[in-house]
Amino acid sequence: MKSQIIEELGQTEILLPARIAQGLAANDRVKVRLSVLQAAARHAHDPAGSRFNLNDECRQAGIDTMAMEALVNSAALIADARILATGLRALEAAIWGDVEAMIDAVRAGDPEAGDSARQRLTVLRSAASPQPADTLELSQIGRLTHISGGNGGSLHRLVMDLHKALNRLAAEHAEEEFAGAHVHGLSAQDRPVVEAFMRGLDATRKLKFDHPGLATTAARAGARLIIQNDIGETDAHVVVIAVDGDTVTVTYTDVHLARARFFTGLFRDFAVQWSGLDRKSAEGLGDDGVFYLVTGQFIASDTKARDAFLETIGASLVFLIDWNKARKVLRNWIAKADAIAVLDWAARHRVGHRGFLALGGDELVASAVHHATPTRIGFGERLDHALGREAAMDFLKTVLRVSAEALLEGGSVRLARDRIEADLVRHLQRVDRLLLAIVVRQTGLARDIAAGIAQFIAEQQATRPFDRAALAAQAHHIEEKADRIALDARQEIERFEADRSIELLVNQAEQTIDELEQAAFIASLVPEAIDAKLLAPLATLCAAAVEGAEAAATGASAAADVPDGRQIDSEDAFAAIARLIEAEHEGDRAERAITAIVLRGDFDQKTALSVLELTRAIERATDRFAGFGHLLRERVLADLKT
Repeated sequence: MKSQIIEELGQTEILLPARIAQGLAANDRVKVRLSVLQAAARHAHDPAGSRFNLNDECRQAGIDTMAMEALVNSAALIADARILATGLRALEAAIWGDVEAMIDAVRAGDPEAGDSARQRLTVLRSAASPQPADTLELSQIGRLTHISGGNGGSLHRLVMDLHKALNRLAAEHAEEEFAGAHVHGLSAQDRPVVEAFMRGLDATRKLKFDHPGLATTAARAGARLIIQNDIGETDAHVVVIAVDGDTVTVTYTDVHLARARFFTGLFRDFAVQWSGLDRKSAEGLGDDGVFYLVTGQFIASDTKARDAFLETIGASLVFLIDWNKARKVLRNWIAKADAIAVLDWAARHRVGHRGFLALGGDELVASAVHHATPTRIGFGERLDHALGREAAMDFLKTVLRVSAEALLEGGSVRLARDRIEADLVRHLQRVDRLLLAIVVRQTGLARDIAAGIAQFIAEQQATRPFDRAALAAQAHHIEEKADRIALDARQEIERFEADRSIELLVNQAEQTIDELEQAAFIASLVPEAIDAKLLAPLATLCAAAVEGAEAAATGASAAADVPDGRQIDSEDAFAAIARLIEAEHEGDRAERAITAIVLRGDFDQKTALSVLELTRAIERATDRFAGFGHLLRERVLADLKT
């Protein structure tokens, strides 16, 4: 148990069993030391007839056998009834110290008996007069070692009385193991409380793998049950839980402020009243003796709610072990706040991060990047820069989950690494899917312009008025928007080092929109009345352009899902490509029909020129759509090969 931090917290009740054990150990030592003192006196009186025979006793009590033997063998009588022996003064000081330790242990469990014993010790020490170095009066040896009557006049009598008190306390607080915890003096109502906490602890304990920690102690202290868990190895890292009826008070200490905040966040589903995080100092605890303390109180509505809270506390502790180490590794790949968010997810989903660290941590991710995407993610580049924030966090969650599953199931580490690399590839494919979504958006804008021109021709056929200037203005606005989208797409393609085929599709879509915007501009300039013989094939040509835009959008959307191995998506993509080619053929036929009508007819120059220019602009757009289809086909075939 981390006694020093428990002392700092003032939660000494939980230390009582350990204090009793320390007091009993001090009893063993002081009795051996008193025997050594008596042996020294005998040797001083009879050097030839006395031999040191306390080797076994010294070893069992943890006392230096050689030093004690040297002390006894050097003992000699000197003037005025005293003895001289090497180390005698140190032996006397150790005896007083052992008795002090016994009194402290008794006082921890029985303050009244402890105070009474301390008063007796004070009287005994005041009766001991100062002695020259390594000398002791024979009368003083008697007062220390002889057992006097019932008045408690000797140190030996005091030691015997303290031993009796310690035995009584040890019986009252006998240790037993219950539900995996070391417990002392539990009442019947305490046991379900301990069981609730240990149920949560045991549910996630396996996620620490080979890391030490999570030892639990529980003891009844007056009206409260105290549960203490050591968590990991850091001296100042501990949680103490006091349960009084349905009120649970949590005291948590940590050398890492960020981890302390993380800890309190794990209980956001409970109405816990947390104190501020106080900065504390204590020599020997934390960096420069600094640690942080937070307390929280949860008043449960009933026993069921109380036990649910205790179970959650127990289940959460494993996620604090090596937390700061995991946070440092993750923030090499994503932002600091996102690293904590990933660890929070791992805790709430009971995945944890210890498996991730056990399989290599930073090296595990770096290896996946090196093997799966050596040309897409540069050395030292963060994943959120290469994949995007959400995708990077999602990938790292998978890394933590796969690592834990591999160790829990005893599976192949190589298989775990392969799964992680495959998931990284999938995330890069999702980047490509997002970029293809931009292409779909471009084709949607192309359709908006094509549909506007088709509407203009339909209104001409119906001899209804139409705002041609608005058509041209809207097309120009769409074209500018499409240019911005294409520029952003190229930047994203460069940043992600995406497949070159996506950039070709972006460029082709952009050029198609340029052709359609030009067609809308020309449409705003044609004469008010166009011969019906021209309007029919123009309507057919516009329909081919609209069909091409719709097929391009459908094909790009289907192609985005092909890497996931969906056969139906590849079939949809090929069907859309076929529609694009057919739309281009339909556009060619309509363009030739219009050209023939114009050149064979007797139209004025303005009508002939404007209609031919309009026709050629729309037909070029259908050609662009056909080129888009060929590029799309190459991409789909490449994805199917992989």
